[in-house]
Amino acid sequence: MGRSSKDKRDVYYRLAKEEGWRARSAFKLLQINEDYSLFNGVNKVVDLCAAPGSWSQVLAKKLIEEKEKPDNVKIVAVDLQAMAPIPGVIQIQGDITKKSTAQKIISHFEGDYADLVVCDGAPDVTGLHDIDEYIQAQLLLAALNITTHCLKKGGNFVAKIFRGKDVTLLYSQLKIFFPLVSIFKPRSSRNSSIEAFVVCQNYCPPDGYVPNMSNPLLDHQYDVDFNNLEGPNRIIVPFLACGDLSGFDSDRTYPLELEPGKEYVYHPPTQSPIHPPYEEACKLRKSDQLSKPSDGGHLRDIGAANDDRGTAGVTGSGDVRDNRVTPGIGLDNESKNHLCSDLNNLTIKEDDIRTVTADDINMEKNSISNG
Repeated sequence: MGRSSKDKRDVYYRLAKEEGWRARSAFKLLQINEDYSLFNGVNKVVDLCAAPGSWSQVLAKKLIEEKEKPDNVKIVAVDLQAMAPIPGVIQIQGDITKKSTAQKIISHFEGDYADLVVCDGAPDVTGLHDIDEYIQAQLLLAALNITTHCLKKGGNFVAKIFRGKDVTLLYSQLKIFFPLVSIFKPRSSRNSSIEAFVVCQNYCPPDGYVPNMSNPLLDHQYDVDFNNLEGPNRIIVPFLACGDLSGFDSDRTYPLELEPGKEYVYHPPTQSPIHPPYEEACKLRKSDQLSKPSDGGHLRDIGAANDDRGTAGVTGSGDVRDNRVTPGIGLDNESKNHLCSDLNNLTIKEDDIRTVTADDINMEKNSISNG
């Protein structure tokens, strides 16, 4: 496949490169803002799990570039990984589960609190949905926990969520701190994905609540009967699809020429990864040093093996292990024909068959011992 293959399959990936966004996820925040006007009256923002920085780019554009008085705006991006700099964005490389990270955030706001906290963090999915949903739930609660340290009363919180069977347990935790909780599915989010975004408004913690990193908001004991509750005992969170319904469909394949007469031009990614986890593996692969299995001293030369076993005409992987031909070795057509001919001509005479008795075995043992 050529470089343009992904551009055909994912129109938002293509548009992100053309418009200079570091990732297609930028459109998700833009589409949520279209419905909720998240950035109105916002001057202090925290972007959790910010790498590679597409949401920070959106915040910088909406709050700094398009604002009349950008001097009062402060945007703090937090992530464990290093991130390429973005003009107007303060970066903190730290752990969102540590109180020290929350203190660093507040220090950049000069003791004040944030108006908005956003989090687009997600774990490396394993394909095992129960595990992925659980890890994402813990990540969301970790983001909520640090949010209680740095979000002012009346502020808003936006985060990614996986809609699984235990998602109502998360809703109940969010409703403790936010009276208004909604779930949004942006147009740029694929329909096949269980991903959605929770929008929590008007932060109002319970009376007497003291933020504390040492006490998690959710223990590890899931109530198996939680989803069976009825009436007011069950938290029902509204689910809405946001974004322009006449816009691009993230699950559809589009031609490279989106507009008649406008020629397609390939655009490389806006920002390449700085230190991705697979960096070392790529270097080893280029130098042909990746995953070289050791033979354990059992490899033998194929020529010698052929001489020992009389397997002339054998073709295949070129090695024999423990005097056995490897599964990749086969026979050429000529050898197959000879083998079939020999099998057809094979006959067993009655004289060649004899019964071995116990006396025969004892006689054989005596002859061996007498040497």
